[in-house]
Amino acid sequence: MNISDKGSKQKQIVVIKLSGSIFNIDTGSKSLKEYAKLLLEIQTKIQPVVVAGGGMIARHYVNLARSLGSDESSLDVMGIEISRLNAMLLSAALGDSVYPVIPSNLEEMSVACQSGKIIVSGGLHPGQSTNATAALICEKIKAHRFINATDVNGIYDSDPKKNPKAKLFKEIAIKKCLDLLNNGSTMAGTYDLMDIVALKVIERSKIPTWVIKSDPKIIKNLVMKSSQTGTKIIA
Repeated sequence: MNISDKGSKQKQIVVIKLSGSIFNIDTGSKSLKEYAKLLLEIQTKIQPVVVAGGGMIARHYVNLARSLGSDESSLDVMGIEISRLNAMLLSAALGDSVYPVIPSNLEEMSVACQSGKIIVSGGLHPGQSTNATAALICEKIKAHRFINATDVNGIYDSDPKKNPKAKLFKEIAIKKCLDLLNNGSTMAGTYDLMDIVALKVIERSKIPTWVIKSDPKIIKNLVMKSSQTGTKIIA
């Protein structure tokens, strides 16, 4: 079903995980206004549910606390709190169109979805990346799409920042994704584009998933026009 179908009585829900990089101090204000404008525009067709990443600020605090001897569970909690602060920042730019509470668990997320408003969340559970959180939210609220907006154009066969000849996948199977992540790190603050938990949730619930560049125009075209961009994960 096309997410812009006009025959549906209720707007389809699309979960968008936003890269933490859009909350960077040097570009934060301008970037957040651009993304707020995007969300207000696509709200005319769908109900956006946004999951904010922690970004450089979270990594800074996590790395500093780790060097001071903090355990990984505490670092996870710290990362969650920072992602929730990022969610509050984005919410501030959305005015009355945003649900007024940042959900702290999946049950609160389900209740928030009934409002019909834009919902902005951060992390929810220690030990899970915001990618996994977004996938679990998709599963819980039966979202029609999961869009993971990242710092790169999609999923490559190797790190495009290190390998200029890296190949971009237009489509990729879950099994291939798991193979690529086989040697990935699971320490707080070092999650990949899609971690194992996120992929397993996508697989079991067959969630239509795209990994794309975090850019308002690209996100808008995918949501409003179903444009072919980034990488589609085949569940």
